[in-house]
Amino acid sequence: MSKNVTDNICETQTFERIYNKYAKDVHDFLYYKYGAQFNPKDKVQEAFIKLWDNCKTISFTKAKSYLFTVANNMVLNDIKHHKVVLKYQKIKPKHYTNETPEFILEQEQYLEKYEKVLSKLTEDQRVAFLLNKIEGKKHSEIAAYLGVTHKVVEYRIYSAFKVLKKELEGFKIK
Repeated sequence: MSKNVTDNICETQTFERIYNKYAKDVHDFLYYKYGAQFNPKDKVQEAFIKLWDNCKTISFTKAKSYLFTVANNMVLNDIKHHKVVLKYQKIKPKHYTNETPEFILEQEQYLEKYEKVLSKLTEDQRVAFLLNKIEGKKHSEIAAYLGVTHKVVEYRIYSAFKVLKKELEGFKIK
C-alpha cells in the first residue's frame, strides 16, 4: 500500500482538513458522554495538539481513531484525578495537638503582644522588618523596592529589633 503525499498529516493543509472534519465530532462525543464539566473544548484542543506532536508516527487513516481515543483518555484521566481529590477531601484533618492548653494560651497572648508592638513601630521600620523577616527579602532587595539605600534598610530593621526586644521578653528571631 503506497502512501500518498497528501496523506502526510504533518502538512498544515492536511492537518487543517482533519481538524475541520473531526473537531466538532470529537467535541460532541465528549460532551454527550461526559457533559460539560470536563471541558470538552479543551480536551479537543489538547487531542489535536497531541496529534500534531505525533504527526510523523500517525497515518492519515488512523487520525480519527487517534483523536477520539486520546480525547476520551484525557477525560478519563480527569475523572480519576477528580476521584482522588474527592477521596482526600473526605479525610478530615486532625483537630488535636500535643500542646497543653496553657501553652496554646501563652502562644496566643504572645502573638497579641507581638502585634501590638509591631503596630507601635514606625511604618518605615515595620515595612522593612516584615519584608525581611516575613517575606524573606534581602536588604538589597528591600532597598531597591523602597527606593532607599542599603544602610537605611539595615537601620530600619535593626531599630525595629531594638523596639521588639525592649517590649517583648524573650524575643529572639533568626
